Amino acid sequence: MSDSLETIHGHRSNAERVLSEEEHNCLYSPDTQERQQVSVFKQNQFEKNAQKHWDQFYKRNSNNFFKDRHWTLREFDINTTETNKLLEVGCGVGNFLFPLLAELPNLFIYACDFSSTAIDLLQKNSNYDSTRIQSFVFDLTSENELPIEENSIDICSMIFVLSAINPDKMLSALKKIYRVLKPNGCLLFRDYGLYDHAMFRFARQRQHKLAENFYVRQDGTRAYFFSIEHLRNLLTDCQFHIDDLVYVFKETVNIKEEICVPRVFIQGKFIKK
Repeated sequence: MSDSLETIHGHRSNAERVLSEEEHNCLYSPDTQERQQVSVFKQNQFEKNAQKHWDQFYKRNSNNFFKDRHWTLREFDINTTETNKLLEVGCGVGNFLFPLLAELPNLFIYACDFSSTAIDLLQKNSNYDSTRIQSFVFDLTSENELPIEENSIDICSMIFVLSAINPDKMLSALKKIYRVLKPNGCLLFRDYGLYDHAMFRFARQRQHKLAENFYVRQDGTRAYFFSIEHLRNLLTDCQFHIDDLVYVFKETVNIKEEICVPRVFIQGKFIKK
């Protein structure tokens, strides 16, 4: 994160962020929606080329785009000294898994990503330990099952991953994860929440809306913004027990430009019963 940006710790809530009239019109006025909409042809192209766009993203940014995520144990209340197997779906270049390996010496991680470029960068990292990490390329939206034994994983993580998937394929993706989790195994989830600042940024631009709450970035990668209701319905259809599911509200302050923007994430811990 730039030195001019500061994230203020916020609060959690089950209630959606309340919109101003200007924000509501930005998302839902007929003129705005017509201007936002991406043609069906282009939508199909973004779906077809999804893997290519993520490969290009990692080729451009290498391992310099995301900060290491040291907040995992605190945010999800993980406290384990046992030998555990964790599956990280959408591992990227390791910003989630390397801090976890350092903090949990008995952890073994299966790590997969849509992008072969990301997996290549992950495996070239000096902290990569092949005795504790097994990484592979996998398309969660394909018809293939994860190459992992059913009922064998203690913990699965999806951190800003499901939002990149076409909403029509989200249920199938979650079912794949459910199969490999052990009974009482848990899915740790964090992603973009409804009415996050980025959603309005997309809405103010032409031809960035793919479907309801689903947008495409300039680089061709996509982002869905979850409501608690929508995610709860997906999880219920997969037979997950919802242990925790909340919006996380934060503010990012640009000190140099003296502006403050609202960030909304959605976070949860879901159990396979």
